Amino acid sequence: MTFDAEWAALRAESTQRVDMRLNSVPAEGGSSGGPANADLAVNQDNLGAIGHDAYEVRTRLSKDGDHARPTTFDAAIALTNGNFASGSALLKVHDRWQTHMKTLLDACAQISNHLNYTKSAHSKDDVQIGGDLISVSKLNDYLK
Repeated sequence: MTFDAEWAALRAESTQRVDMRLNSVPAEGGSSGGPANADLAVNQDNLGAIGHDAYEVRTRLSKDGDHARPTTFDAAIALTNGNFASGSALLKVHDRWQTHMKTLLDACAQISNHLNYTKSAHSKDDVQIGGDLISVSKLNDYLK
């Protein structure tokens, strides 16, 4: 299956099981942006689940990704002190691993925080919008 075919199938599947659509209006609105044309669809539960998964990945990686660090560092120092050229190379591997692991941990934290914030912000917006609506009869009073 090609990427385009798989992407089209996933898009079609996702639009069948969502509560909120981005960049579209409901079909009863009379616009051309109905479910068949929706490019991206997401619901609150998906945002929370993905954010939680990113948090769990970060938590496990911070623990499991650090097992070899102390031993690698000790080995690099021992090799360097023994005048082995591989000592400095092993230290570079150690440092590069630490840099990449920190980058990955930061990315997981950013994903988790952003999705949790997005979920929270949309929930607050929904409550505010629902509370700010004025009844139709009040609107008619203002228009007279």
